[in-house]
Amino acid sequence: MRHPILAAFATVLLAAQGSQALAQSAAAPARPGPQGSGELLDGIAAVVNEGVVLVSQLETEIATVTRRLREQKTELPPPAVLRKQVLERLVMEEIQIQRAARLGVNVSDEVLNNALNDVATRNNLSFADLPRALEAQGLDYRDYRDTIRRELQLQILRQRDVLQRINVSPRELEQFLAKQKSGVDQSSEYNLAHILVSVPVSASTEELAAREARAKEVFGKARSGEDFAQLAVAYSDSGTNVQGGALGWRPGSQLPSVVVDAIPGMKPGDVTEPLRTPSGFHIFKLLEVRGGIQQAVESQVHARHILLQTNELEDDSTVQQKLKGIRARIVEQNEDFAAIAAVTSADKGSAVDGGDLGWTGPGSFVPDFEKVLQALKENEISEPFRTQFGWHIVQLLGRRMHDTTDDVRRNRAFAALRESKAEEETELWLRRLRDEAFVEYKM
Repeated sequence: MRHPILAAFATVLLAAQGSQALAQSAAAPARPGPQGSGELLDGIAAVVNEGVVLVSQLETEIATVTRRLREQKTELPPPAVLRKQVLERLVMEEIQIQRAARLGVNVSDEVLNNALNDVATRNNLSFADLPRALEAQGLDYRDYRDTIRRELQLQILRQRDVLQRINVSPRELEQFLAKQKSGVDQSSEYNLAHILVSVPVSASTEELAAREARAKEVFGKARSGEDFAQLAVAYSDSGTNVQGGALGWRPGSQLPSVVVDAIPGMKPGDVTEPLRTPSGFHIFKLLEVRGGIQQAVESQVHARHILLQTNELEDDSTVQQKLKGIRARIVEQNEDFAAIAAVTSADKGSAVDGGDLGWTGPGSFVPDFEKVLQALKENEISEPFRTQFGWHIVQLLGRRMHDTTDDVRRNRAFAALRESKAEEETELWLRRLRDEAFVEYKM
């Protein structure tokens, strides 16, 4: 079981990296020996490009993983196997950190403090109380900050290198939705574990056959009842190996695409045969199924607005008076709201539609705008008011209770397609980074 503080942090990140542990104890930094003694208190476990993985980092991480596996009552692999798995993960992390540094991917203190404040809030603590709470769990606050900053940095790097380059076409979305109707229950959540037997990008025929044979061997062991988590620790090439291959709970809309077709015919405890993708052979175990998507009905409003902004020639008072004049023309002289919005509104996105903002649900607008809108009667036009974007007048065109179940399903389908592509693309991206890196093991 993770520390409660660390467990909470896993929910703070919006896009969890399948190949990275989201909350690890910070590795101990290298320290010189006593002055003049010449004694070394640390060593180098691996040289990674221009950086290193220290023995102290490796030992700290092995201790963390060992403790976690024991708490999960998962049998430990042989020490040499565990050491190799953990060292490789640290090497991969170092490669990514170096790339982030080269690209100027940084995490500001403000972003870091916001993330830590979320951790504190989720644990019913104030931000000021967080250091003491961590200390009570045996964690150094400065090391913890460094760990969280590093994890956020890797998240941003993955967003930049992988997620931003993934496209989902309208045709893909429609095909996916049609397939879902006869496939995975989108209203359910699935708890999965995973083993990856990777295949090098430039693998020869012999290498491919050897990797396939290894995958079939692992599948046979899993099918015969051997502990799946232990098999993942011993055999999986995925970054989740030291977590027993656990992928956690995922809604049907966010399952890895490679396993979607297999899920409908599975029940808890079942294991898939090896599934081939460009990154290798995947074996999944369905652990549990739960829940479902309930009908979603929300209160929506239909509105249109006109936005004016201040400039060097027109201050707040001038813009406010101008909007009062526009409102009077509409209310008293029956001029057309849409026509005026089209030529005067500074909101170019809605101006082309006569200021129409469409039907929107709660939280769609900034609080100041939403507060004014909620106080209006149907067809009423507000007095001029100010938000962070400028000065507005807004007209409420209607209210309704709308069933958004289909919208939710569509949005989740889009997220699922993107996430399923992201998992495979992330594995390939990590493989490319590893292939391009210089790594020399020192132990």
